[in-house]
Amino acid sequence: MLASVFGTPILIRVLEARGIGQQIRDDGPEGHHAKAGTPTMGGIAIVVAVVVGYLLAHAGTGAVLTSAGVLVVLLMVGAAGVGFLDDRTKVSRQRSLGLSRRSKTLGLLAVGITFAVLAVEVAAVRTELSFAGRGLELGPLLYVAWAVVVVLATTNAVNLADGLDGLAAGSAMYAFSAFVFIGFWQFRHFGCYRLGPALDLSLVAAALTGACAGFLWWNAAPARIFMGDTGSLAIGAGLAGLALTMNTHLLLLVAGGLFVMVTLSVVIQVLFFRISGRRVFRMAPIHHHFELGGWPETTVIVRFWILAGAMTAFAVGLFYASFLSTCGVSGPSSG
Repeated sequence: MLASVFGTPILIRVLEARGIGQQIRDDGPEGHHAKAGTPTMGGIAIVVAVVVGYLLAHAGTGAVLTSAGVLVVLLMVGAAGVGFLDDRTKVSRQRSLGLSRRSKTLGLLAVGITFAVLAVEVAAVRTELSFAGRGLELGPLLYVAWAVVVVLATTNAVNLADGLDGLAAGSAMYAFSAFVFIGFWQFRHFGCYRLGPALDLSLVAAALTGACAGFLWWNAAPARIFMGDTGSLAIGAGLAGLALTMNTHLLLLVAGGLFVMVTLSVVIQVLFFRISGRRVFRMAPIHHHFELGGWPETTVIVRFWILAGAMTAFAVGLFYASFLSTCGVSGPSSG
């Protein structure tokens, strides 16, 4: 968090000196045009802070670096690299459209496939479709395909939510905090979960939570810097990687419920318009619908944060309920 809080203003000065500012979509809400030129690619600060925090968490603490933990961090860095290319293209072309949809998808596919294969072959993750523990065995090939789908879906979901100052960073901070608890709980109750890298994955989640919190200090409305695709894709990849390595794939739908809601609003809008020629929402994603309905931007952001926090609490509750039903109140622990 400290690395992010004190590193972000340094990045702001560097970006301002280079004239790297946000390009605003012409079809976006009118109030957003005033934000044009705000430094973007702030996700660089988030990624650097995560790496610094993760490594320092192992300095003299006795915590062990694991292949699963390192892979999640590398997944985040790889997705951030795709986002950086997209942001850089927007800046160089002076327009709100960066890489083509195909190019961005291919980049994320390459990152996702590499992560999934290494997760199976190197980190030896359990190849099960699970909610909060053991589940349906998929086998290596199906697991790799499923993992890639999760990575693509989650990175795009966070990217869609990154439309208001601090919305994505604040909502992700809540979701990552759930994985901090889940990872530590799995570590303490190793006899139940048999997840060797659980503590290390909890440290990855803690680093991501702190990095988002520190960045939010500068990204909160009115934002001094935007995370850009560099940040949103990195955050989405971090969420996907943690869920996949902690064997809580389906629980991610609840912990990241705010991102699911935003994505569904876009899907509903597109499908309904193609079928009927009419729109369900004033504008999608749904946060713009409320903006155009007269809600101040800060009101939309805070109320969505409340929803994100509620979904995080619900996810933790469901995880604990699953623990009670699987291991019992006095289930075996690591001691």
